[in-house]
Amino acid sequence: MAARSCPDLERLLTVAEVAELLGTSERFPRRLIAERRIRFVRVGRHIRIPETALREFIEAGVVEPMTVGDVRPAPWRVA
Repeated sequence: MAARSCPDLERLLTVAEVAELLGTSERFPRRLIAERRIRFVRVGRHIRIPETALREFIEAGVVEPMTVGDVRPAPWRVA
C-alpha cells in the first residue's frame, strides 16, 4: 500500500535535515532546541522540528539593510 499524504499534517524535519537546510552542523539546531529558541515536537524519543518553526526562526533573524535615510552621522563627526 502506498503512503498517503495528509494535507492537514505539517512536515516534520529531523535535526539533520534542519542542519542541512541552515548550512550548519547538527550541533546548532540541537543547541536551539536545548535553549528552547525554536519550536519542536517529541515523537517518542525522537525530536522533530516543524517546517513553519524553522521558517519563523529564520524570519525572526532577518536583518533588513539600512537605507541612506536610516544612517545618522556619528556623534564625534559634527559638521
